[in-house]
Amino acid sequence: MTEQLRLMAVHAHPDDESSKGAATMAKYVSEGVDVLVVTCTGGERGDVLNPKLKGDPYIEENIHEVRAKEMEEARQILGVRQEWLGFVDSGLPEGDPLPPLPEGCFALEDVEEAAGRLVKSIRAFRPQVITTYDENGGYPHPDHIMTHKISMVAFEGAGDPERFPEDEFGKVFQPMKLYYNQGFNRPRTTALHEALLARGMESPYGEWLERWHEMERVERELTTHVPCADFFEIRDKALIAHATQIDPDGGWFRIPMELQKEVWPTEEYELAKSHVATSLPEDDLFAGIRDNG
Repeated sequence: MTEQLRLMAVHAHPDDESSKGAATMAKYVSEGVDVLVVTCTGGERGDVLNPKLKGDPYIEENIHEVRAKEMEEARQILGVRQEWLGFVDSGLPEGDPLPPLPEGCFALEDVEEAAGRLVKSIRAFRPQVITTYDENGGYPHPDHIMTHKISMVAFEGAGDPERFPEDEFGKVFQPMKLYYNQGFNRPRTTALHEALLARGMESPYGEWLERWHEMERVERELTTHVPCADFFEIRDKALIAHATQIDPDGGWFRIPMELQKEVWPTEEYELAKSHVATSLPEDDLFAGIRDNG
């Protein structure tokens, strides 16, 4: 394909891009693909999850600014472009019953209107491939679920001049493929868990697997395995850049890098929509596109 390849990754909060598909993005950047991360919210209601930074008054009072700076550092590490859709973080409601979502938050926006902002981004950037979350949000955070909803509307809406008129939303463009991030999947988790135990090492995944079993978690179809082990270090460096959200001594980083590369050297996706013919399983998000131009 002679046209520039472009990948858009749609995420709910700053840090999501570094924990979901980051090595894939870094791989494609290294190949000359133009990659844009679209971040729906500023993460304003995110808790400080790094115990070393909890209670810092500056961070607590300026969390939006701090997370924006973290996003910029991660962006530079990954080598991608990034833009904000400008919605307000909904927070993760906790309790039984769950409290109402805060007024004006992303999850309470009108889906069609919110999708219009993403349509503008798609038509301006013109990506052949978009990645987003499945209908469960990957996990049931209201902003992740809303990200799924607007991504589905915008994927088809970007190519529909009647639904989203060109004079307001830009020149029509239809992306070719849409994927769901499925990096947190049972086969990968099981493989790493068993490899750690076989080497006499402690595994952080035992409770995950037990919880998934109790939940009778439905497994998604993993249609696409992108080889990207050479970029795992970049992934981790980008994730650590989100210092308020990630403890560098936490469970994310307890699995030896060489073991990860040996046991599970890919990141996984589920092909949700495609306007091109492709054979499954795939090892490339641009399968069916590279040879069709």
